[in-house]
Amino acid sequence: MVLKIAELTTRHNVWRLRESINLIASENVMSLTALKAYLSDFMFRYAEGKPFKRYYQGTRYIDELEVLTGELMGSMMGTNLVELRPVSGTIANASVFRVLAEPGDKAVIAPVQAGAHVSHTKFGTLGALGIEQVSMPYDEENMNVDVDKAVKLIEEVKPRFAVLGGSVYIFPHPTREIAEAIHSVGGKLIYDAAHVLGLIMGGAWPNPLERGADAVTGSTHKTFPGPQGGAVFFRDEQLYKKVSKTIFPWWVSNHHLHRIPATAITAVEMKLYGRDYASQVTSNARKLAEALAAEGLKVIGEHLGYTRSHQVVVDVRDLGGGAKCASLLEESNIIVNKNLLPWDPPEAVKDPSGIRIGVQEVTRLGMKHGEMEEIAKLIRKVLIDKEDPKKVAEQVKEFRKQFMKIHYSLDDKDVRIDTIADILSLAQ
Repeated sequence: MVLKIAELTTRHNVWRLRESINLIASENVMSLTALKAYLSDFMFRYAEGKPFKRYYQGTRYIDELEVLTGELMGSMMGTNLVELRPVSGTIANASVFRVLAEPGDKAVIAPVQAGAHVSHTKFGTLGALGIEQVSMPYDEENMNVDVDKAVKLIEEVKPRFAVLGGSVYIFPHPTREIAEAIHSVGGKLIYDAAHVLGLIMGGAWPNPLERGADAVTGSTHKTFPGPQGGAVFFRDEQLYKKVSKTIFPWWVSNHHLHRIPATAITAVEMKLYGRDYASQVTSNARKLAEALAAEGLKVIGEHLGYTRSHQVVVDVRDLGGGAKCASLLEESNIIVNKNLLPWDPPEAVKDPSGIRIGVQEVTRLGMKHGEMEEIAKLIRKVLIDKEDPKKVAEQVKEFRKQFMKIHYSLDDKDVRIDTIADILSLAQ
């Protein structure tokens, strides 16, 4: 049994880290330096409560590390009001939603067509909390929230809060306009930056806190290339205090302490290299979109420049649909996910019209515009030319051999991370 466990784990690691092109938009890889910080004694320990106010003994170092990590992360978001204890982006959303509304209250969200995450909806966290979902109107031409109609809706409904951001997210939502509208009726704006947190920190995506959002929730493992976890950044100090008081014991007991130093190392890497990384991510995404279109695929958003984020979305209805195409690409060692497109009804979730592609991980592996063209050709071979996926899988393996190093990281430096002082010195 132990040998079987080892075999399956090794096979997964080899396949995903050495033989595949990973284009899942919600994933990334940590640097080896961050991984060293992740594999620590902290993974066995508890620290309930806030730093220096814990309910357990033995937390003197995690207390300092958690404060330091919050300072590093907050410095790139323009705030010192940071919560790192949510263990995922969904828990981050829930911790803010529950404070702002009671069961039966209303919240307006970006429409599903504009990419709303399931946690924003009646099918996910919003529904679990008993908060009524009201979707903002969708502007199909601009592939975004219809600002004028959304403002009128907010004035009529007077919701407790609004939610922007999403999981299919290729163009920024109208943060400033929705913030002004929701504030005019006494509500708050929550911006889910799970997918674009690293782009914000790298200056390649607008910072919602600077445009009126009261809180920004996020994940630390998508475009921010750290360990899996969640975070909340606040502009509103009173909201910060209210949410902070409820994270423990409402949402988490222990918050998986080993992710804190790894998040800190990743934050240092983002401070040092984040602008170059984020710029290359968004440039790669546009290049991949252009290359896919040149190869004959229907990339959505052409009239808007395809994308401003790390994501590319492709209409594959004429190629067998999202489920079939994602499966064929997986057989070819190209990992994407099927995804609903704006015209799909919710019930099409099992076989939607599109596939979603993200370039943040391949960018961190050092790929640039030339590689985006190669990836587009490989995808064309599978989906348009109908080549044998096993044959393409071998080509992908050869291609991947050139990209085994993590870029935009501290891996090239002789890094000591045995103490908090070591992490502080890296940020200088």
